[in-house]
Amino acid sequence: MPVTLSDELLAEAVLSEREAKLEIACRLYDAGKLTMPQATRWARIARVEFEAALLERQLPLVRIDERYWQQELQSLERLRS
Repeated sequence: MPVTLSDELLAEAVLSEREAKLEIACRLYDAGKLTMPQATRWARIARVEFEAALLERQLPLVRIDERYWQQELQSLERLRS
């Protein structure tokens, strides 16, 4: 399902289409709705650019939560095997 932002809305927000895509990608990444690769693909920018955009918005590059620790533990278990 395509999402359309009108030119009027972009003008009111003082955003270009590219800036709007980046803003949405950053917010969805921060909310845990997109992974870093998904967000960079959606915004059509390189990972380094995306990381810089997150830092500009004072958003973390990595969310350290229970899921993060579970993945770390699984990685350690694989290394130990």
